[in-house]
Amino acid sequence: MRNIIGKSVLWGMCGMLLASCQTFQHARETANIRYSAPKLGSTVATVYCEGTANCEFERINNIVIVDESTHLINPSAIGQGYVRLKQRSTFDSNAIFLTLPAQQHEVVIRFYPISPDRAEKINVIQNFKPNKHYKFVMYRDRIKRSNNLLSVSVPDPLCVKLMENEKVIRRFCKPYNVLNGLGEFIEQKAG
Repeated sequence: MRNIIGKSVLWGMCGMLLASCQTFQHARETANIRYSAPKLGSTVATVYCEGTANCEFERINNIVIVDESTHLINPSAIGQGYVRLKQRSTFDSNAIFLTLPAQQHEVVIRFYPISPDRAEKINVIQNFKPNKHYKFVMYRDRIKRSNNLLSVSVPDPLCVKLMENEKVIRRFCKPYNVLNGLGEFIEQKAG
């Protein structure tokens, strides 16, 4: 019995040692990526997402930011200086934000308004200006309705507003279609 316990402890310690070596290797690789990150300077825009329990930046142009199946950040996006970590006190629906060169980019964001298993994606092409803060915020557009059963049973549309600093500059909504459920995000008047 003592021999079995001793072997179990020995195997457990070997496993912990192996795991710590892998963690050290990953940390070293991440550190190497971080140190090779380019200096973006003051010609960047910061981009955030919020409004649901979780949201993730899927990609910027052709660069994957957060993998859809693993939900892990792409080391290449870190290496290019796009991904930043928020201060712990400001965590809301996403612990990361992006710093992008001030120019036109396609941004794809996944929001999870209903459950962690079902994402709502939005693709937006936007000209990001230097030294500006952009925020994609998902919300439900509460519509005044009549009290009939059919009107009340239709869910309120999902919307995403794009804010530049504190001003709403673009607005997209995904109206509910009685025949086939939710449609695609359609740009609406920002006002």
